[in-house]
Amino acid sequence: MFLESAKKAGWIEVICGSMFSGKTEELIRRLKRAKFANQRVEIFKPMIDVRYSVADVVSHDANSIRSTPVESSSGILFYTTDIDVIAVDEAQFFDSGIVDVCQRLASGGVRVIVAGLDMDYLGKPFGPMPALMAVAEYVTKVHAICVRCGNLAHHSHRLTKSDKLVVLGEKESYEPICRHCFNDLTGVKY
Repeated sequence: MFLESAKKAGWIEVICGSMFSGKTEELIRRLKRAKFANQRVEIFKPMIDVRYSVADVVSHDANSIRSTPVESSSGILFYTTDIDVIAVDEAQFFDSGIVDVCQRLASGGVRVIVAGLDMDYLGKPFGPMPALMAVAEYVTKVHAICVRCGNLAHHSHRLTKSDKLVVLGEKESYEPICRHCFNDLTGVKY
């Protein structure tokens, strides 16, 4: 009787870090575990991210999972009926409404898993990620290895010349580097 009336708990998990740190790989791993447990799963990605696939979320290691591309964060709510686990990849590309969407879903009993870059190529907090980390119950920061010195990397250094905040790319456009190498390359001194 008590179990029947108990409301299902929801929460928000954030996986963040630099490019090539394994964020999407970790997101896919968590979703596969949920599917194995017969939970109903749905994954979303921003419509602008077509690097590997229009419809799939694909890690740099070529692991993939079917997803639903959406134009804006509010579009996620149209697909979330009777779902146990909602995942969002590349959350930094969504509008600020993604924070309210995730909180609404978690408050409704859904486990929400969000992955995204915590910093942009300038080393500044990226889009809605800081707010998502603030409201999340769990935050996992993953690291790449600095391609220049071998230390832990947490910066996504842009190799191409552009002042645009969003430039989609892979190894030809970005490299993971550590704080020391980032400061040396950008001239930042603290």
